[in-house]
Amino acid sequence: MKILLSKPGLDGHYVGVKVLAHALKDAGFQVLYTGLRKSVENILDMAEKQQVDVLGLSILSGTHLIIAENIGKTMKERGIQIPWVVGGNIPAQDVDALMKLGPDKVFPTGTQLEEVIEYFNNIREQKAK
Repeated sequence: MKILLSKPGLDGHYVGVKVLAHALKDAGFQVLYTGLRKSVENILDMAEKQQVDVLGLSILSGTHLIIAENIGKTMKERGIQIPWVVGGNIPAQDVDALMKLGPDKVFPTGTQLEEVIEYFNNIREQKAK
């Protein structure tokens, strides 16, 4: 299964997403990384071009609601129908608001790597059926 991890907007903090990328690779996933400071359009262009199975957004800048709204809207406009998730510096009180914007899962502050890997393993199992 191919996962695209991205750092949207002006967020320049990349250590967490790189740790996640390595953990997912170790768990047997193919992981692509967009790099820092990508626009919604850049991210979705790469998702389409690479035909990824899942899109993961890592957001630590506090702009998670705005970015998720833009991603969800643009995916709908383009007809992109893949699961997408949001993680990073996400306060617990923002999880419900984020979920209403369209992601399949939100990983709030403090989520353990094992939980993220388990989530992706579940998607992989569903795709295999």
